Formats: sequence, C-alpha cells, structure tokens
Amino acid sequence: MSVKLEMLRIFCVVADKGTLASAAQVLGRTPSAISMMLTQLEDHVGAPLFETDRKNRLTPLGGLVLEEAIRATDAFDKSADAIRRHAISTAGIVRIAAVPSATETLLPRVVARFRSTHPDVRLDISDVDSSAVRRRVQRGEADIGLFSARPGDVEDGEVILLDDLGIVCREGGPVHSAHLASNVRSDWTLLDREPLISNPLCRLVDHPLIDSLLNSSTLEARNTTAILSFVRQGFGASILPYDAVRSQPDGIEFFVPSHPVSRRELRKIRSENGSSSVAIGAFWRLLSVS
Repeated sequence: MSVKLEMLRIFCVVADKGTLASAAQVLGRTPSAISMMLTQLEDHVGAPLFETDRKNRLTPLGGLVLEEAIRATDAFDKSADAIRRHAISTAGIVRIAAVPSATETLLPRVVARFRSTHPDVRLDISDVDSSAVRRRVQRGEADIGLFSARPGDVEDGEVILLDDLGIVCREGGPVHSAHLASNVRSDWTLLDREPLISNPLCRLVDHPLIDSLLNSSTLEARNTTAILSFVRQGFGASILPYDAVRSQPDGIEFFVPSHPVSRRELRKIRSENGSSSVAIGAFWRLLSVS
C-alpha cells in the first residue's frame, strides 16, 4: 500500500493534538478510524512514529516524517488553491506580492488603470515584507513582486520608484519638538528621544544608532497603517518612505534627516517559474517608473 495524502494529513493532526480523541474531534472521525490510518502509515514506513500508544511523543523517525508530511500537505494545499483560483477566473489571474508601502500607495492607482482594461481578471495581492516578496516570486507563488531595497544593494529587478526615507513621529511629541528646536538640519539621532517602532525599512538606514534602537525595540509593525496608528497613539517614532506618508494623517509629522540622507528603491521583479499571460504582462507594464 502506498502512502496517501490523507494518511499524512491525519498524522499531522494527531502529532499536533497529542491524542487520538482530540484529533478525532478536529477531523470529524472516530478514534478507531484514525488509529487504523496511522497503523497503515507505520506499516508502510516500517517503524513506529510515536513513542507510546498515547500519541503524545514522536519517535526520531516520527519527527522526520512529520516534517515531510507538513511539506507535502502544504504543497498540495497550495496547488489545490491555485487550481481553484484559476477555475473561478476565466479571464486569468495575476498574483502580486508587495511590501505594505506599495500596497497602500502605488497599487491602488495601478489596479484602477488595470481594471479599466481587464475587468474580468482576478487580482490576488499579498501584503508581505521584502524578503517574503522575493521568496514568493522565486518559488513561483507570485507572478509579480514589489520590494524595497537600499540603492545599489541588489542587482535584480527594475527600479520603479526612488524616494527618501524619513522619520515619522507624533505631532508635538519629543522627536517632533526636538526637530523644531534644532538650529541645524535634523539627523537620525533625534530618534533616540522616543522608542523605535521597528519595521523592515529601518534596516535600510545606514546609521549606527538605528542598529542599537532596533535591538532594543519592543514593538514591531510591518503594515504602514498600523505603524502610523501606533505613532499617533504616542507609542514611539518610526522610519517610512516619503511616498507612504505623502498625505500625512492628522497628528503625524514627517521629515527627512540629512545626516546621512537615506533612500529606498522600490523594485519590481517577475517570476520565471510561472506562466507569462497577457494579463500579467499588462500589469507589469503599468508598474512604470514614477
């Protein structure tokens, strides 16, 4: 008997829950049916997967099998989801992975233009950080990716936006007050006046203080809206690109330190593993240099 996906899926649930009874409740099956499926899986691999009949501790082999089972079930679920999404979109699909600042500022304009000419194409947009963008595109899980980089740090992709990084802080707060009182152009040391709300863009600033503040930061957010909300509530200050705060909400101040001037590139990359449909090409072309 060959290993079936259902065996692996059941094994994952039992390993997670620790008992047949708990797994049975999750799976909607009887404990005896689950036990029989596990026995069939153990017969196939030729050794026990659990240390005891209670199923609360894996054997060394069981740990290895669990890693492979999770990998296999995740891959199947992703493939099944992709098939489902393609099936419900007869005009095609464009999968985009983008950093939050691009999702909130650039993509709304691009999506509006794209939908005017491709109203039936399904758009699947994921809001993730730069490293996740690159991984998804490389694995063929996204057709187009938009990520942030320090100028000159990477060679792949095409630059579509270059903007200044600056300090975003609460109006009237310690950082803002120090900025107003400064007799010279402000620098990044003003961030020492408040806790740093960390986000991946902070690492694009080449200043020793930023590394120190990142190590001591107790609040991290990746979504631009969340960062601005936390700043407005007085939880601290953060670093964002100008494009993300072009229309500053009430209670928020933004300024660009000059020592040193730091910029970020927004780059677009394209999957070499997936299909290259007309819709993907059209969306790609709309992501032009700003």
